[in-house]
Amino acid sequence: MTKTTIFKLIVSLLLPLAVGATAGIFTADAVSGWYITLNRPSFNPPNWLFGPVWTILYILLGFSFFLIWKQPANKARNHAIWLFLVQLLLNFCWSLIFFYFNMIGTALIEIILLWINIIIMLVMFYKIKPLAAYLNFPYILWVTFATVLNAGYYFLNRG
Repeated sequence: MTKTTIFKLIVSLLLPLAVGATAGIFTADAVSGWYITLNRPSFNPPNWLFGPVWTILYILLGFSFFLIWKQPANKARNHAIWLFLVQLLLNFCWSLIFFYFNMIGTALIEIILLWINIIIMLVMFYKIKPLAAYLNFPYILWVTFATVLNAGYYFLNRG
């Protein structure tokens, strides 16, 4: 591997992990405070599960991004990179909206936008490098579950 390729791999892996860690900082206080006061859906997983799952998903996201970023520069690749960055921003914003600002309904709308963006990103990734899309199947499945979970929290805690 060239130095440029190694650099792209490191940045690709660290970027989503850093976003996740930063979101975790904003989330930590709410999880031990406001969040525990909420009515929980019956299918809510234990809190300890979220950290390991998100770590694995961020690593898969990073590696899939690396597979796209190392492709020759062209309009499709650059568009896919922007879609990746937008979904990463939406991912981060969901944590802020839900946990930091305690806005469950707004977070539900935002996670639906995230879900749509991920689907579009997967289609673009597939056109460029199918493996990059396949690596994100666990991510879209988890975000689908998180969307249902967010909806459960919204409906159980309205008013």
